[in-house]
Amino acid sequence: MNSLGTALLALRKGTKTAKIQLVLPLKFNLRMWSHVADSIIRFRLPLMGVIIGITVVMGYYASRVEMSYDFGRAVPPNDPDMQFLTRFREQFGEDGNMVAVGLRDSSVYELKNFQRFTELSMKLRTIEGVNEVLSLPRMKIIQKDTARQRFTIASLFPDTVRSQPELDSLLMAAENQKFYAGQLVNPTNGSTMMLISVDKEYANSAKRVKLTQDLRDAGKAFTDQTGIELRFAGLPFIRAVVAEQVRKELSLFLYLSALVTGAIMLIFFRSFRAVIFSMIMIGVLVVWTLGTITLLGFKITLLSGLIPPVIVTIGITNAIYLLNKYHLEYARQRNKMEAIRVVVQKMGLATFLTNLTVAIGFLTLLSTDILILREFGIVAGINILALFFVSLIMIPGILSWLPEPSPKHLRHLNFRILGGFVNIVDLLVHRHRTAIYLVTFLITLFSALGMLRLHSVSFMVDDIPAESQIKKDLHFFEANFSGVMPLEIVVDISGKRKRQLLEIKNLEAINDFENALDSITVTSRPVSIISLVKAAKQAFYNNNPDRYELPTKTESSFILRYMKGQSDNSGLVKSFVDSTFNKMRISMQMADVGSKRMDSLIGKIIQPKVDTLVAELKRNLKSDKDSVSVAVTGTSKIFIKGNKFLINNLTESLVLAFILITLSMAFLFANARMILISLIPNLIAMMITAGLMGYLDIPLKASTALIFSITFGISVDNSIRFLAKYRQELLAGGFFVPRAVSESILETGKSIIYTSAALFAGFIIFAFSDFGGTIALGILTSTTLLISMFTNLILLPALIMTFDKPNRESQKRLIDDFDSSFYGEEEDEEIDLSKIRIHDRVGAAE
Repeated sequence: MNSLGTALLALRKGTKTAKIQLVLPLKFNLRMWSHVADSIIRFRLPLMGVIIGITVVMGYYASRVEMSYDFGRAVPPNDPDMQFLTRFREQFGEDGNMVAVGLRDSSVYELKNFQRFTELSMKLRTIEGVNEVLSLPRMKIIQKDTARQRFTIASLFPDTVRSQPELDSLLMAAENQKFYAGQLVNPTNGSTMMLISVDKEYANSAKRVKLTQDLRDAGKAFTDQTGIELRFAGLPFIRAVVAEQVRKELSLFLYLSALVTGAIMLIFFRSFRAVIFSMIMIGVLVVWTLGTITLLGFKITLLSGLIPPVIVTIGITNAIYLLNKYHLEYARQRNKMEAIRVVVQKMGLATFLTNLTVAIGFLTLLSTDILILREFGIVAGINILALFFVSLIMIPGILSWLPEPSPKHLRHLNFRILGGFVNIVDLLVHRHRTAIYLVTFLITLFSALGMLRLHSVSFMVDDIPAESQIKKDLHFFEANFSGVMPLEIVVDISGKRKRQLLEIKNLEAINDFENALDSITVTSRPVSIISLVKAAKQAFYNNNPDRYELPTKTESSFILRYMKGQSDNSGLVKSFVDSTFNKMRISMQMADVGSKRMDSLIGKIIQPKVDTLVAELKRNLKSDKDSVSVAVTGTSKIFIKGNKFLINNLTESLVLAFILITLSMAFLFANARMILISLIPNLIAMMITAGLMGYLDIPLKASTALIFSITFGISVDNSIRFLAKYRQELLAGGFFVPRAVSESILETGKSIIYTSAALFAGFIIFAFSDFGGTIALGILTSTTLLISMFTNLILLPALIMTFDKPNRESQKRLIDDFDSSFYGEEEDEEIDLSKIRIHDRVGAAE
């Protein structure tokens, strides 16, 4: 008490009012923001006109925004595996453009229902965007033309089957076609499916939505006529459904975020006017966001569809900060225009820096090689920075035209419950810091153990709910046909000689390889030129199923003769082998086993078999200049690899965001100790979230890894605001740390709680999504921000109390070097000594 008493006596000396004025140097930034404030008020009408004009232009482009139907952009185009798949598609056609329609009902083999099934196959073939339909009624078989010594392709089933005995006979013949065994019909339970080839133009465009609906409508008509349930799967179908759900959820979340955050503002400020003009401001930014997507040549993806609701949530926090400051200043001065001027002058830099740190979290995604992340980052980052300018212009401008706040509107400044809570926090920080550190240590240790349980896994159909019809249909195909996800293997024997693949030794080596692949339970039986050669031998022997095998050396001389010069009007041969017969594809369908099992499948099961095949084919080479390569490719492999790229790139962007935000804070505080202190609460918050993910078995994937980049930039805003206020109070209170901490808790604590509540509510709405990844993103982000609120309110001031030992002169220089206007206080602040006496008890307690 002696030192404090001495300080108070010194402050009282020469005064009769027990007050002093602490005059801070007038800095460039203070003058700049004063000019900005005056300019915004003076030119608010033309500035509003500029915003309206930009909004009209952006509205035009927003009306032209399109959904993205390309889901395969996670792997960069210059990646070797991606380049290989691109060349594969150019040569053999698309591997992921098949839609499967399946059923399991024995009544389909009754004459009447089979005729309906035949009509369905014909109808599907006429749908715009469908290239071909392969089904049991449209089964093609190879026939031998002895007269011309060639093979021909013919339909097994006639256009009309007239009797049940005829149908039974044809079904028996179809069962003997070993080429289709396990492909169109499951011989063990009678399940059957049709494969629909979709035109590439339709598979990757908005036309896919209508195509998918046409398929569904035709299937529903068949079900209504027969009572037989149909199942739909395949990448084009699933992607179309996902894109349509994204479109619906974009509107749903936009309205929900506006409704929820608007309700929170109404509760806080008890003013419909505040809610309405805040919604107008946010509506402007939503239009700008959609317009930005079109202007930059992007389309709405599953990620970018989340930006408008995020803009709403962050925009509300801007409105809360500025409105809260406006009400505080108006309560002090009872002068509306002066209060507005002070809001801009004192909160301009603060709002800019907090928006900047959030934008940095998004803009660091530009460092990734993944197009969808770069698009998401640049659109979100640009519009969050634009949010600062729109907020700083529109809110003061609209406030200047509105009536002065009534006592009802100012009532939130004395919210007793909230005031009681921050008082409890203040007491904890001053008297129970040891307990705070102990609890923090235990929680951090618990979280670290949970982080050890984190694992990364993703599925091709990752975000679809388990109880959805799409997921049930997918499981049907996995149970009856080993799945529908494409997996390809390319065998290439390079050399000057042609037709090397048709040499008997090479055919036998590849056949042994395919037999080994056929033993894998999660993949379908391989189909390749080998299958066609076997089918040709079966056809040569009058379609005897026992002859479905490779021809012997003797048989090959006359069977392969039938294949030479064979026309390929159907394009069947071309889709499996190149014109030189030196490069071929082996096609399989597989279950959606996830990234972990996929890596194991390729690396530990398929790759050893590939190595064996390569060694065998090399032994069969007849020239040292020839070479052999066998590579696994396909949409399934690229998709799983894309998940690794996503996680690795998100990790790198998080590190970059950490560095850039730390540099921003270094510019703000110029004190390494304070920077470290400010980062600890936010890092612990993210550790707790990561630990919960480990304990709750939430895998690390794109949607969950993304939360750390987003939340770090948002949560650090609380630290910036608290430390800025703390520094101002430190200078104003003669570098008396306990008083500075108390004042910071009591004033900024309420704002932190207000904005954290708005952010929590804004992100938690994503939990109502139909996509598992979006649900996890919403829950984990809101949880992290909620935890960050407590760590910044309790742990941060405790760390300051323990570790910040300011030197009066050095600290004064650091503060004088920074613009005091950031702290939201008057440049000439009067300090009431009675107020300091109130906090003296805290110092005494210490």
